[in-house]
Amino acid sequence: MVARATISALLVDDEQLAREELSYLLKEFADIEVLGIARNGLEAFKLIEQLEPDVVFLDVHMPGLDGLGVIQKLREKNIPLPHFILATAYDQYALEAFRLEALDYLLKPIEKERLALTIERARKAVSEKGKTALPETAPPKAAGQRTKLLVKNSNRNFIVDAQDMIYATIEDGLITVVAGNVEGESNYRTIEELQSNLDPNTFWRVHRSFLVNIHRIREVIPWFKSSFQLRMDDKKQTEIPVSRVQTKRLRALLKL
Repeated sequence: MVARATISALLVDDEQLAREELSYLLKEFADIEVLGIARNGLEAFKLIEQLEPDVVFLDVHMPGLDGLGVIQKLREKNIPLPHFILATAYDQYALEAFRLEALDYLLKPIEKERLALTIERARKAVSEKGKTALPETAPPKAAGQRTKLLVKNSNRNFIVDAQDMIYATIEDGLITVVAGNVEGESNYRTIEELQSNLDPNTFWRVHRSFLVNIHRIREVIPWFKSSFQLRMDDKKQTEIPVSRVQTKRLRALLKL
């Protein structure tokens, strides 16, 4: 018997009973790995960005940011979308699910036989996505690697050695550089642009939002079942998530 590839999943529902019931049903499917559970839309958004699950079982009707709002916010932030399986007790959302290109639509209470069909559909979708995904490529090389970086802090412009950068992160279009003695805003517009001007053997894009100096990693922390976080060598000992795509490289780099 050929072993199936693991499908990572995130469960999102504001009702505890619904979360527990779906978790119980999913235990019947050995290839489904539940990475996390979110109780509301904001938690869902953060976990999708951090964990990069293959599939999200998403409750539509939640207070505050509902399921459809989660999908819209992810699109606005240009965050790659997982496959969504919408779950709700209200069948009027079926048309909206179709419009949003959801993988499937489950009515509560979820029946085991119906869930099995959904899981089979998820297996095919994840498999096809893996076949068509382009191999990761290195950022385009600049004419020369930068040895100095400009960091703005409190209306002052500091010049730091590139090798002294511990990590850089982007949020809401703003790149923050954290170096040994200074932290501030970078004049680069994207993480890709910054990365392309630095030594590729030293600076590693471990997550879509983080670029780290591999020589300034203090500790590798196991996180959930199959991923890691990096504790960096800055004053705050910042913990940075490693994306699922980059976990394989981390294992090879550090022989984990």
